[in-house]
Amino acid sequence: MAGERDLGALLRGMKPELRPGVFVFCTIVADESIRAALNPLLTFREQEGTTLVILREEAEAAGLRYAFASRLITLTVHSALDAVGFLAAITARLAEAGISVNAVSAFHHDHLFVPVDRADEALALLQEMSKAKHL
Repeated sequence: MAGERDLGALLRGMKPELRPGVFVFCTIVADESIRAALNPLLTFREQEGTTLVILREEAEAAGLRYAFASRLITLTVHSALDAVGFLAAITARLAEAGISVNAVSAFHHDHLFVPVDRADEALALLQEMSKAKHL
């Protein structure tokens, strides 16, 4: 099934879900192997190092320094990777409310990491957006 490209359909059908757990962002040296004991949700290699997004308890158990304790909201609509404006509309609305967000697009869905203490508010704003009339 192809992903949705229509912005209005994406916003109406986003059905945001708050996932369990608190996630954190860690970094390891670029050429360092990821320890077998770690189970990162996300891995991204940059020149400066490899970013791992893992559960906070995993980071603490491994003695890793971390930043941005966050909750994960998954937008369950199957969005096309080349859809235009979906994340822009969402991140703009969260920005209006003063909520920071780290967005990740995967093959089937878009995922939002938002601050732990603002997760419920972010979820409510997204649910409100999905009920609004769109072009």
